Parts: sequence; structure tokens; C-alpha cells
Amino acid sequence: MDSPNALQALAALAHETRLAIFRLLVETGPDGLPAGVIAERLAIAPSSLTFHVQHLHRAGLVTQSRAGRQLIYVAGFAAMNGLIAYLTENCCQGAACAPLQRSA
Repeated sequence: MDSPNALQALAALAHETRLAIFRLLVETGPDGLPAGVIAERLAIAPSSLTFHVQHLHRAGLVTQSRAGRQLIYVAGFAAMNGLIAYLTENCCQGAACAPLQRSA
């Protein structure tokens, strides 16, 4: 991933609703979820969901497919992993890093 793509992905995630959508899709895994289920679980109006998913889609963080009349959204795991790799590329100047500590 290059700097412009990383910036686009970070900008797409820099919104509470988009971050919630992305996290839900990551949690769901490669099968994804229909748009209606996402809207219901996150209490988002369908038009608002479409607006936010398009930001994530343009950044490569969400893919979509059609199953009959439903749109199925799936997290873009390759883009997510690319972003993480970009952010940690020079971590600790190449030395082994301490494991991440989760804050309470």
C-alpha cells in the first residue's frame, strides 16, 4: 500500500458510523452481511448506510456482491492487511516489538 491509498483508507475509517460498519464486517468474516442486516444491527437508515459504505468501498475496505435482490457487503481483508502492514512497516526500526497490550 502506498501513502495516498493509506490516507484514503484512514479517512474512510475516520467516521464513527463507517468504523462501526467496517468492524461489524470484519467480525462477520468472509461471508459478509446483507445491507439490511447491517442497517438493522447498527440502527442506520438504508440511505445513510449506502452513503457510508460507498466511502469504504472507494477506499477498498469493503467489497459488494449481489445475491438475488440483496447487496452483500464484505470487509476488504486484503486492504485492511495492507493498511496494517503500511502502518507497521518500519516499526521499532526492524527490531522485534513487544506484544500489544490491550488497555482496559
